[in-house]
Amino acid sequence: MGKFNRYLITAALPYANGPVHIGHLAGCYIPADIYVRYLRAKKADVKFVCGTDEHGVPITIKAMKEGVTPQDVVDKYHKIIGDSFAAMGISFDIFSRTSNQIHHKTSQEFFLKMYNDGLFEEKESEQYFDPEKNVFLADRYIIGTCPKCGNDKAYGDQCERCGTSLSPDELINPHSALSNAVPVKKKTKHWYMPLQNYEPWLKQWVLEEHKDWKNNVYGQCKSWLDSGLQSRAMTRDSNWGIQVPLPDAEGKVLYVWFDAPIGYISATKELTDNWADYWCKEDTKLVHFIGKDNIVFHCIIFPAMLKAHGNFVLPDNVPANEFLNLEGEKISTSRNWAVWVDEFVADFPDQQDVLRYVLCSTAPETKDNDFTWKDFQDRNNNELVAVFGNFVNRALVLMHKLCGGKVPKLHPAHIEEGDREIISEFATTKERIEKSIESYRFREALAEVIDFARKGNIYLQKNEPWKLASAIEKINKGETHEKFTAADLELLQARIDICLHICLQMSANLAIFCNPFLPFTAKKICHLLKVVDRMLEWENAGKTDLLKVGYSLRAPELLFKKIEDDQIKAQLDKLNNSRKKMEEAAKAAELAAQPAAPPKPEIQYEDFAKLDLRVGTIIKAEKVEKADKLLKLLVDIGTEQRTVVSGIAMHFAPEDIIGKQVTLVANLAPRKMRGIESQGMILMAEDKGKLVFVNPNEAVTPGSGVS
Repeated sequence: MGKFNRYLITAALPYANGPVHIGHLAGCYIPADIYVRYLRAKKADVKFVCGTDEHGVPITIKAMKEGVTPQDVVDKYHKIIGDSFAAMGISFDIFSRTSNQIHHKTSQEFFLKMYNDGLFEEKESEQYFDPEKNVFLADRYIIGTCPKCGNDKAYGDQCERCGTSLSPDELINPHSALSNAVPVKKKTKHWYMPLQNYEPWLKQWVLEEHKDWKNNVYGQCKSWLDSGLQSRAMTRDSNWGIQVPLPDAEGKVLYVWFDAPIGYISATKELTDNWADYWCKEDTKLVHFIGKDNIVFHCIIFPAMLKAHGNFVLPDNVPANEFLNLEGEKISTSRNWAVWVDEFVADFPDQQDVLRYVLCSTAPETKDNDFTWKDFQDRNNNELVAVFGNFVNRALVLMHKLCGGKVPKLHPAHIEEGDREIISEFATTKERIEKSIESYRFREALAEVIDFARKGNIYLQKNEPWKLASAIEKINKGETHEKFTAADLELLQARIDICLHICLQMSANLAIFCNPFLPFTAKKICHLLKVVDRMLEWENAGKTDLLKVGYSLRAPELLFKKIEDDQIKAQLDKLNNSRKKMEEAAKAAELAAQPAAPPKPEIQYEDFAKLDLRVGTIIKAEKVEKADKLLKLLVDIGTEQRTVVSGIAMHFAPEDIIGKQVTLVANLAPRKMRGIESQGMILMAEDKGKLVFVNPNEAVTPGSGVS
């Protein structure tokens, strides 16, 4: 790992306005945890810090919608997010929060140092203001009609229906989310960081000194730098956040993207008194794990802040991942199109490593990738169960059956070329995994782990120790015509021992190899092999003598269990039900917003008196062939039974309306519809897209007149 004596690993601070989903895990938290667990196994001096980001406009909007305080919102989601990470084995040294006082103090001191060094520009600008609430409005507090798609609930920074980036000036009929008042523009003062002053340094530092960064990271940084940087406000008008520590800054807070990355520093301060060793000594390796939407902040703005402040190390790498999609669609929290981590843990207890495995195997390391429940099932059943778990289980079962439950001897004199080949894989697999992890290619590293287990299965199958044991049994029983000497029997047993000795040592190595990726599984293997967790230290990887000859091992237990079709169907049904509910809610909201039907022209009493309205009872109903919207009804109106064709098939099932009383226009001229003569019209009321029958409150005699 080279010139570094300590490691500081950060994972993006999750925003505390909702739970975390699998896209978050795949984006940065599982990759970061893999890297940290590997470093710990190598006995590196490493700190892994994270925490919830608890300031900013979306939190105040959520609090407003739910009728609670912003503190209530962040308290709720800090716990949900923290519990989800813990359940998934994300091994932070600290999971802090930006509402802690130590963070407020650290951020304010950081700001003051830059302010006192004259590194900010003070600027006045016109910003939107709510004249009723007497507050400045962030873009998200301004709602209006999107000029692109007509959505009348678009925010001042983005339309969430069509995804268009907007400014408040572009909204049609803008109004305040706080009071519904029309916002006005008013002058306000803020402190800006002149990023353009750091552009030459950033070009050298990023584009020349970090050409080894991932293509997606390097490319996005180059695009920003080539376009030219501008001054960026580091403060906002708000009552929720970290107050700007200046006497003339009442009602102003630090920009959330100024204070959030400082959260890494404050969390380290909270974790250890030696925090400065990790942030200020040049032999520290700082690595930020993030998603691609945070690249600019971690590769340009935060490094510029650190450089401006001075005395801090800069990130050595920022291995950002792309986005994870779900069942072919973009994950959307607003549409509830997501797999929430807390729900997964409840639905699949003790199967966290399966999700870790699948999310790492399909991680969007270089491009957006897709999670599907079918792939989740297939990878579990065909790889974890059939390859990894099968190998370890077979090795233990055969050892108990053929070797008395103890680790057998290796018998060096009887080792063959195939044995030497598989033994050589111990060290080469270790080297390949190391190289891949240290290059942030975690998918590749995990593939080496599963391939090692696959090679073990092939080796076991080639040697077939169960057949050798069967041959020994037949010889001892005299069931063979061939003559065998004691030396022959000794060789057969030696071959059994060698095969299973190697397979058991492979199982021990699998525990070490998989520990960064599948920590719960690694501990299970240690339990079965009756070894302490210290065996998982990386210095033991590749060794061929981890289990001592004659050592008794526990009875085998399955490492993974098969995932059945009904479990996958339940998850797909949950997703589709979420989609259906969101679509229904959107449709209901759209209908609710529609104006009432306009009044029709005035008529005279004589016109109304011409109508013959009678109460009838539906005695038969059936669908009209090749007509999705039509039902054929037989209606009893006392003196006769009428056939009526009605366009209500999308609202009622035929069997549900038999016996219902309806109001019929009995003197309407007959009309043919789909070849059927309709002898009247049933009166219906429409309520927000839903049809209901116009009928009496209580049953009346069919044929009764309506007047």
